[in-house]
Amino acid sequence: MSDATLHDATRDPDEFSVQIADSIESFIVAVTEVAKGDEPDSAVPFLLLEVSQLLLTGGRLGAHEDFVPDERYEPDVGPEPDVDELRERFAALLDPIDVYSEVFDPYVPRTAPVACRISDDLADIVTDLRHGLAHYRDGRVSEALWWWQFSYLSNWGPTASAALRALQSLVAHVRLDSPLDELDGLDTDASAGEEQLAEEAGKVMEAEIAGPLGLRSV
Repeated sequence: MSDATLHDATRDPDEFSVQIADSIESFIVAVTEVAKGDEPDSAVPFLLLEVSQLLLTGGRLGAHEDFVPDERYEPDVGPEPDVDELRERFAALLDPIDVYSEVFDPYVPRTAPVACRISDDLADIVTDLRHGLAHYRDGRVSEALWWWQFSYLSNWGPTASAALRALQSLVAHVRLDSPLDELDGLDTDASAGEEQLAEEAGKVMEAEIAGPLGLRSV
């Protein structure tokens, strides 16, 4: 662990929690604004920046020792806010580049890629972050930090990492003038069942990503 990480993990927990909460709230506000579609040409690079910054926050949580909530059982934070509108806005904004392929765990051998959606990823991430933010705003700081750390390791961290790779790839294709005209097979060493899964994922992606990227300028 680096000196910077050690310093970050041992500094005043109040300062640490405020920084984490501010970063998470900033991400939620930013992506909600992007989803409005007021600046579609800059949506992908802006999301690339926001997801990158969020993963820095996640890295700080992951490098920290385990947080322990004050209460044995998680207090009820009420109904989860509906993210369907956010999901649908992103699906429309990112069409036809919403779908991408991903391998869920790079340490599982011979894993076939599956089709994922950036719009689903962003909605799921926001759901996890809002849950912890509800605890934080109610004064349950240790519960919020525990939840953000746990869900970073189990859900929103891997989801954000996958979305970041997709967004970075999109920006690279545009900047390098390399349009996605077609998608080749993604799994070269798989069993018959896995090859079929990869082929089906590829067909879904080919159907939804037709021709060059739908980005005018960045």
